[in-house]
Amino acid sequence: MSNLQKPLMLIACASASFHASAQEAAPAPATPQACVAITSDSARLACYDQALGHSPIDTRDADAAARSAAQSRKQLDQTVDAEPPSKRKDEQQLFREDYYDSTIANAGRGSLLDSRWELARDSKLGTFQLRAYKPVYLLPGFWTSDKNEMPSSPNPDNTVTTAQPLDSTELKFQLSFKTKVWENIFGDNGDLWAGYTQSSRWQAYNSEQSRPFRETNYEPELILAFRNNYSLFGWHGRMAALQLNHQSNGRGDPLSRSWNRVILNVGLDRENWALVLRPWYRLPESRSDDNNPDIEDYMGRGDATLTWNRNGHEVSLMARHSLRSGDRSHGALQLDWGFPISRLLRGHIQVFDGYGESMIDYNHKATYVGVGLSLLEWY
Repeated sequence: MSNLQKPLMLIACASASFHASAQEAAPAPATPQACVAITSDSARLACYDQALGHSPIDTRDADAAARSAAQSRKQLDQTVDAEPPSKRKDEQQLFREDYYDSTIANAGRGSLLDSRWELARDSKLGTFQLRAYKPVYLLPGFWTSDKNEMPSSPNPDNTVTTAQPLDSTELKFQLSFKTKVWENIFGDNGDLWAGYTQSSRWQAYNSEQSRPFRETNYEPELILAFRNNYSLFGWHGRMAALQLNHQSNGRGDPLSRSWNRVILNVGLDRENWALVLRPWYRLPESRSDDNNPDIEDYMGRGDATLTWNRNGHEVSLMARHSLRSGDRSHGALQLDWGFPISRLLRGHIQVFDGYGESMIDYNHKATYVGVGLSLLEWY
């Protein structure tokens, strides 16, 4: 066997192992008729997953493929280094393609985070197509333990002086999507996304007050996301991102609330788990224009979201805190559970306790319980 054939066989073996595991994990849609007409690749794939109750594959297979590729690369380097200098230059150029590097760096192929952020090179689906972002749901029953009928703020221009007659039970829904506007900014890494999330709380059962929308929060943002590849205490670091985030309720005084943040997003996963850590910095505003100057002491300076996904069930726990002590110590917990009801219908239960369930309630503490339907979960 020639020296040139040896590296070729190493590449063929690694490639066959990797593609075999990917083929075994690929789902075969049972009823594709409902999905085949969808033109967007990501939306069509989501349709198939929804129809079949598919969960992302266990990431251990992808990581095993990456380890195999790393070992093959080590053997290849040893083979090339052993060649005479006269032969080594051309063969290094031929065999030091992106194949091994991308396989190792894309160890998250099939992972929860890769399924939403297209981290792997082979996962990228191009720009300006709508993708899922945060959960999309409708909660016809959304109950609170303590109505906030007189929202307040340290800014006197943003303190309500007349109580609002509210029902304890309302309707809540959330819409969320993102699109990639620039792909592979730095070589084969770095994608710029634009995201938008809107959540509304509607007093749909308050007929005496003409069923008003009590609060709607608007959250546009830009996200610069990078693929990572490292291990930490058994977790696999998949992504890091910088986010420029605006959140407001689009209302006039005294009900106006808003803030702008720069957020660091660090994502890790393992098997059927994903962990996203998000510390942030609030961009300062002038005191006269700031309608919620103490918002960081209630809605926090960072949050963490832990998600488990298996067999169509998804459970996520979000925790955030002000990262301060004493009278400035405040936070919140939110638990979401999405579960299959039938092949095409999913239920959703949400429990929130603490401060800042919405912008108008940023400094109001209460417990909220919602029950309804889910269209899209985190992963």
